[in-house]
Amino acid sequence: MSSMLKNLSAERCALIICLACGALLSVALIMEHVMGLAPCPLCMMQRLWVFAVGLIAYISLLHNPRWGIYPLLASLAALIGAGFSIRQLWLQGLPEDEKPACGAPLQYLLDGNQFSEALSAMASGTGDCAQVSWSLLGVSIPGWVLLGFVALLAANILQLRQGTR
Repeated sequence: MSSMLKNLSAERCALIICLACGALLSVALIMEHVMGLAPCPLCMMQRLWVFAVGLIAYISLLHNPRWGIYPLLASLAALIGAGFSIRQLWLQGLPEDEKPACGAPLQYLLDGNQFSEALSAMASGTGDCAQVSWSLLGVSIPGWVLLGFVALLAANILQLRQGTR
């Protein structure tokens, strides 16, 4: 396993990151459109940060994956996204009487040009974010997304290391 990781180039690491981000976003869209799970504001924010990690990795492939700024920026994006996952997990762990009230749906805020309220809901979460709508092996969606961000962070660190060799 260790020799396999050593043989990965910075280019392959960036490609793996792009594919992983595409897979995470595809699963999110399947859960939304096929399974009927409406994303809460924090879920949308996590999607944006997964997209940002993938976009940075893609830009690195177009320019120079060995240039260290790209995995550093993608690592920062993964850490920020992980922070939103942790925030949602914290909201889900609150006792019922301490959970925030459900706000207006995100689409309603965006359609009504209430961008500041939509951004606030996406950054801090609402009562919708505290609901556990689906879980696998006892882990809710933000828990799995957090694991995804950790894996993306590890891949970015590997890309950074491989680019300096």
